[in-house]
Amino acid sequence: IMVLTDPEFESSLLISSDEGASFQKYRLTFYVVSLLFHHTEEDWALAYSHDQKLYSSMDFGRKWQLVHEHVTPNRFYWSVSGRDKEPDLVHMEAHTPDGNVQYITCRAQMCTEANRNHPFPGYIDISSLVVQDDYIFIQVPTSVRATYYVSYKRESFIQIKLPKYSLPKDLHIVSTDGKQVFAAVQEWNQNDTYNLYLSDTRGIYFTLAMENVKTTRGIGGNQMLDLYEVAGIKGMLIANKRQDNQVKTYITYNKGRDWRLLQAPSTDLDGNDIHCILPFCSLHLQLQTSENPYLSGTISTKNSAPGIIVATGNIGSELSYNNVGMFVTSDAGNSWRQIFEEEHNVWFLDKGGALVAVKQPSVPTKNLWVTFDEGRQWTQHSFSSVPLFVDGVLVEAGAENQIMTFFGHFSHRSEWQLIKIDYKSLFSRRCLEEDYQTWHLHNQGEPCVMGQKQIYMKRRPGNHCMLGKDYSRILSAESCICRAHDFECDYGYERRGEGNCRPSFWFNPSTVSRSCSQGQNYFNSTGYRKVVLNNCTKGVKEMYTARKQQCPNRAPRGLSVTTKDGKLTTKLGNNITFLVNLEEGDSLRTNIQLDFGDGTAVSYSNLSWTEEGIKHIYKSAGIFRVTALAENTLGYDSTLHVTCPVEHVQLLAPFVVIRNKEVNITAMVLPTHPRTVTYFWWLGNSSEPMITLDGSISYTFTNEGMHTVTVQVSAGSVILQDTKSIAVKEFFKSLLLSFSPNLDEFNPDIPEWRQDVGRVIRKRLNGTAAPGDQLLVAVFPGVPTAAELFLLPHKNQSEGKKRREEELEQASDVIVNALNQNLVEFELKPGARVIVYNTQLTLAPLVDSSPRHNSSAMLMLLSVVFLGLAVFLIYKFKRGFSLPLHPPPSSLFMSFLSGSVFCFFFSLSPYLPSSLTPPSLSVL
Repeated sequence: IMVLTDPEFESSLLISSDEGASFQKYRLTFYVVSLLFHHTEEDWALAYSHDQKLYSSMDFGRKWQLVHEHVTPNRFYWSVSGRDKEPDLVHMEAHTPDGNVQYITCRAQMCTEANRNHPFPGYIDISSLVVQDDYIFIQVPTSVRATYYVSYKRESFIQIKLPKYSLPKDLHIVSTDGKQVFAAVQEWNQNDTYNLYLSDTRGIYFTLAMENVKTTRGIGGNQMLDLYEVAGIKGMLIANKRQDNQVKTYITYNKGRDWRLLQAPSTDLDGNDIHCILPFCSLHLQLQTSENPYLSGTISTKNSAPGIIVATGNIGSELSYNNVGMFVTSDAGNSWRQIFEEEHNVWFLDKGGALVAVKQPSVPTKNLWVTFDEGRQWTQHSFSSVPLFVDGVLVEAGAENQIMTFFGHFSHRSEWQLIKIDYKSLFSRRCLEEDYQTWHLHNQGEPCVMGQKQIYMKRRPGNHCMLGKDYSRILSAESCICRAHDFECDYGYERRGEGNCRPSFWFNPSTVSRSCSQGQNYFNSTGYRKVVLNNCTKGVKEMYTARKQQCPNRAPRGLSVTTKDGKLTTKLGNNITFLVNLEEGDSLRTNIQLDFGDGTAVSYSNLSWTEEGIKHIYKSAGIFRVTALAENTLGYDSTLHVTCPVEHVQLLAPFVVIRNKEVNITAMVLPTHPRTVTYFWWLGNSSEPMITLDGSISYTFTNEGMHTVTVQVSAGSVILQDTKSIAVKEFFKSLLLSFSPNLDEFNPDIPEWRQDVGRVIRKRLNGTAAPGDQLLVAVFPGVPTAAELFLLPHKNQSEGKKRREEELEQASDVIVNALNQNLVEFELKPGARVIVYNTQLTLAPLVDSSPRHNSSAMLMLLSVVFLGLAVFLIYKFKRGFSLPLHPPPSSLFMSFLSGSVFCFFFSLSPYLPSSLTPPSLSVL
């Protein structure tokens, strides 16, 4: 026994080795905040002190040794058996002198600077280290959004891949004990719900298991997820989901691949029929685990009693905390019975052979109820002569120990009372073979659960015999033939209405892993992956399993060069590491050239040589343009600058511009730093940047084609950059697009989302455009979502400009007709079909670079024409003649006279009534 003294009086440990008959005091030089005992070595302990120091003891607290200083609270872990080589290894999160946080490992009694290891080379976010089973998780600090990494079986850390637009605000590891990871993610558009994600075996690729899982705020203010993993049956979970402003309870038997509502009991406690028809009415359960470890909480299961679930809940259209009762199932959630009208704590006795129930601690009681037939009949027993507020019950473990210990108080002012109950006399004898029966696990009659037909051995209800030591729960397990419900959607895929897994709008299935080279193989996903721990065989397994294929030989594409630490600055003389990545192409046969911009360059014929990075030291200060070149393809340009931080930069530039026409380009910086930011503009292929102190420049593009513009902003020691591609043409057409309102529900308003949505729209429109014409869709920032469609002519020198203009007009007509007939639509995610509309009443004007008429002369001419027309209209108006315009013509023309001609056209067009057709406007 170890007892901690009150630190307000002294800091000591009292240790007893004779079950409390005597104690010996050991003084401490620190105040203990928390203790963590080793999971197998009972004398090993870690102690966390009030001044953030971690100590270790290998003799049950008699001697302590400092492990590390500045350790984050609750972020230290003992080694995991079978995974870490040394049993005394300690994982911890510690602060560096400069205020950063690192992940450190060392042996408990040998944690000197020389013996410390850093499994993750960079800094991590505070309170992000989680060491659990085969997995280690960390979060990396970034200025944009959270980035998470996982190490599986102590291998190198790999970035976790959530669906592209989950954009987590918060992430919690729910479970890791089923050879995969359950993670709860609160996404950018959620406040009181979380989405449940399930990983592959390595914990890298996560797919959605359930949306909008309800949370409950605990006594300490912590958010607790309404998700319960049923003990004794693998793959079975219960969750409360918020749906249409209601919370409903769902159950799954295959780890979240399929969910269904709970069938309510057919009768109440009095035997009266309950008319509760799915899906309008069902059983809903409260899924909170008790913060008091000696109370059962609102739901209870046990490994030794598979199929038995006891829970607090209600019957109706949604979860309610009024008119609740207690319910039990003996067949793993297929059928339910009500057992009490009031809330009770329930414990399992004799490996689930019996259940004991006591009223909630808010009500004093001297009785308990016991059942031997899984809740069908209960017998009452008195355990105290005076009603007791039951604060907790300890059920002693072990086959030969049938002791329950109640502790509580008679009144709010009385001391604690301990009552021990030996319930051995409740059982008449040991169970014999004829006392058992078989039970087949099933899901609404389906015998194959997680790919197996499982038969359990259970005691016959009502037999008052005690289970023996050699009691075995599973009698047999036979593998089933694989069917569709044994497979879930793979990463990047979503289940559509017809039940098939289709690529998400942001996912490109044809993209091969960057590490794939000619001569190697990769696994090409079919869109499905088998549910982890599912034991089915044959059947559709071969059809759904990823196929091994040879890496294709393709032209290089997606070349990029970055720095290993993600920074664009370095100190003079430092060794900086560049990383070169190639999205597509045969890396074994691609020649890579890397120019450091200071007169030094290197070449590689095998990209795999560069996986660890290419190191370089700059011997002089300056601004250097670092470029990577793949054979026949120029890759991504990055600039290294050797030098009030900036947090974000966004480049604002038009998507399409006219050749030889000046255009404005602006860089938006957050937070704003007036007169403290330097801007470096990289335009075209210039080796030297244009340097300004202003966030805007004007530039004229002289050549047609796609041009890349990069801006870097420097403030203090921080440099950030943004890049945009601009199409330069002699002429083009454009249309404004809008969308059905449901698109805004999924708009996180980030550049990548806008690019992916634009790509999907362009793909849907491609069939309507003329062959050779280029379509460019630019989705604008902000909500409601809007976009502009650009029609760019194909460059064919053999054709005249006039003919190409006519073809572009014809393509515009076809697209507008399709938009007006609601023929352009796409599915953003299952159940979210979005329609694309044309927001303009007329086709957008054809923009070209031909000389304009003198603007002053044109303005004067139009003024005279409109003035004469105004006099005519006013004259007619006075005689009782009116045009179908709203507002009246007088106010309409007054607005024209106070503005410019061009502003008049743009302000008028959105308010034109249907009776005023486009030809009338052009005549006017």
